[in-house]
Amino acid sequence: MKKSPEVCCPACKKKGDWFTGPYGPFCSRRCKLVDLGKWLKEEHAISEPLRPEHFIERAETESGEPPAPPKAEEND
Repeated sequence: MKKSPEVCCPACKKKGDWFTGPYGPFCSRRCKLVDLGKWLKEEHAISEPLRPEHFIERAETESGEPPAPPKAEEND
């Protein structure tokens, strides 16, 4: 079986194989709760609503295709 890549915990930045543990991608329950608290206090936020194009771009990226360049907005 493939070994999961070593990643940084989003809360404390410690490196490890966190995806195989019960709190992945966090290293511990504490870090998971710290991150949840930041979302609840609105310290983290999604910058714009998700649109169908976001999912299409994500699917292309996961398939190995390079992501499409951002589309230029037209000003009429």
